Amino acid sequence: MSEPRDKFIDAQGLSLHYLEWGEPVGEPLVLVHGFLDQARSWSPFVAALQKLIKQPLWIIAPDCRGHGDSGWVGAGGYYHFPDYVLDLDRIVQGLGTKTMKLIKTIDVGEAPRPDGIYFDPFNQRVYVFSHPTKDATVIDAKDGAVLGTIDLGGVPEQGVGDGKGMLYVVMQDTPGSVTAVDVKTMKAIAHYSLGDKGRCNGLALDGKNHVLFAACANSGNPPAQPAQPMMVILKADDGKILTSLPLAGGSDGAEFNPSTMEAFSTHGNGTLTVVKEKSPTSFEVEQNLETMNGARTITLDRKTNHILTMSQERGPAPPPPPGGGRGPQGTPVAGSFTILMIGK
Repeated sequence: MSEPRDKFIDAQGLSLHYLEWGEPVGEPLVLVHGFLDQARSWSPFVAALQKLIKQPLWIIAPDCRGHGDSGWVGAGGYYHFPDYVLDLDRIVQGLGTKTMKLIKTIDVGEAPRPDGIYFDPFNQRVYVFSHPTKDATVIDAKDGAVLGTIDLGGVPEQGVGDGKGMLYVVMQDTPGSVTAVDVKTMKAIAHYSLGDKGRCNGLALDGKNHVLFAACANSGNPPAQPAQPMMVILKADDGKILTSLPLAGGSDGAEFNPSTMEAFSTHGNGTLTVVKEKSPTSFEVEQNLETMNGARTITLDRKTNHILTMSQERGPAPPPPPGGGRGPQGTPVAGSFTILMIGK
């Protein structure tokens, strides 16, 4: 087995490391590791492959950001899926291959500062949510064409579609709301008030029973101190609030599992709240689970019914700014990036 060469390339302000086997002839075989691995995890596979295939092979195995010998993101950076994709694209571009190249750069206008993204299989469109412009940029996934923008009437966070032509987006404003969008006309057709709940970042949908779960960090008018996070449960058809249940922390994402009839909300304080849908009109907090401090984003693997969230350890946080507001985060601890898989 030939030994790999260590290579580095700059991408989005980070130094990314990758291993390279063989000589750069033809098209490379690119091996991307999982969340709990690194590039060298592929070494046994490459050794077996080289024994099996006698012809020369050009193999590339990158270390994703925060893994192996690649750089770690500092304060204000992200470990979101789009960042991993852009990093991989930068590595592939640096190889100078003929077919694995940048297909298109999509211009979404001036300073939209996207904060969320959602792909709707109903019409093969991508919706990019922007805080400052309070809208969604609509992109045709088939050709990358920008089809326009949708005025959402507030600061958008998480969006979710029903697969039948409706898109729901939760607003981060105080008081909070959910905007209902007809994706066929690309227009907001309703704004559902969440009462005295605000700073809502998570939204999940029970598509069968048309029930929305909005995870909000604040409640009360004025907002209670200390904060009282709540999950507002409402009908997707008309916005009627069915009930509100307490959350264990301020949410940054929510998911609904139709297989178990449970809604999940992950929180920056290292907790996860599970809400059980006993019937389309009856709900209860089933569990508050300790996870990891900072594990506030969430996704659901619908094949395994596992919840995935991620975080990393940080050093002491600097003091907040004199005028108040959110202060900077502490420096990430190298090697502490963690993916949490949660199941029954």
